Amino acid sequence: MTSSRVVKVAAVQAAPVSFDLEKSLQKLTRLTAEAATAGADLIVFPEAFLSAYPWRYAFDATIGAREPRGREWYARYHDSAISIPSPAVDTISKAAKSHNVYIQVGIIEKDGGTLYCTALLVGKDGSVLLKHRKLIPTAVERLVWGRGAGDGLGVVQTDIGKIGTLICWENYMPAARMALYQQGVEIYLAPNADDLPSWTASMQHIAKEGRCFVVSVNSMCKVSDFPKEYPPFTPEHHDRKPDGSAWEPDDIVNHGGSFVVGPLGVPLTEPVWDKEEIVYADLKMSEVTESRLDFDPVGSYARPDVFTLTVNTRPGTNVNFTS
Repeated sequence: MTSSRVVKVAAVQAAPVSFDLEKSLQKLTRLTAEAATAGADLIVFPEAFLSAYPWRYAFDATIGAREPRGREWYARYHDSAISIPSPAVDTISKAAKSHNVYIQVGIIEKDGGTLYCTALLVGKDGSVLLKHRKLIPTAVERLVWGRGAGDGLGVVQTDIGKIGTLICWENYMPAARMALYQQGVEIYLAPNADDLPSWTASMQHIAKEGRCFVVSVNSMCKVSDFPKEYPPFTPEHHDRKPDGSAWEPDDIVNHGGSFVVGPLGVPLTEPVWDKEEIVYADLKMSEVTESRLDFDPVGSYARPDVFTLTVNTRPGTNVNFTS
């Protein structure tokens, strides 16, 4: 018989205290405790939860010109980012270990002078199990985030199942998805910043294609979640709401839409919009095997004699020193 194991996941739809690492870590600790008390085995936070997704700001850069204010805000962004290892990672590890849960959180990782959009998976014992850097930042994200490498394109075997992750629009990269499918992903985590209606259809497609559970987790954030002096939301800035009016503190910037999908593409929960909420779902792990009766993208429905994929898993290191 297949496993009767049931895994409870928690998708935390919440905003960070943007550009404030310490307060964002406090919020992560509090929400982890809440989800763990509710019985969650795996707690998933959105993309860039520590400590900001810089909504609507291109850091005062245009083609051929960069302004001093944008450089100052980049430095502030860098200050609120996380090095690995660091005391901030220790805080995440302590939360996981003290509650005996798995935590995945989207962080802005700093390595030298470059920032990366990273998903960090921490085990029940507090150890870092997976560090995945977003392979391709989207649009203007490329100005402030570097590109990840294949060394983070992994799937981790745990006692609750095989866990893998892709961040936001990486999920539209078929080759990246195939890399996770080939490694047997069962619980596919999709932290994102996409609140468009088409996103929910994409998540259902991926769950059905990969024959895996998909946890789609987005933040829900308002103007008030950012510093008062954050340029796009100040009265004198040119940025405006879609109707042309100025931004107000209670205006919603990102509407959320977090939900969980089963391995046949059927939602286990409905998307949650316009509020902070922890979305819970029970994953019956036997359904992964059951779903593969008639389709397995890297097995019974694969044609390796026709199609092949090569994944370079070397780190993206520019300089290698030898002796």
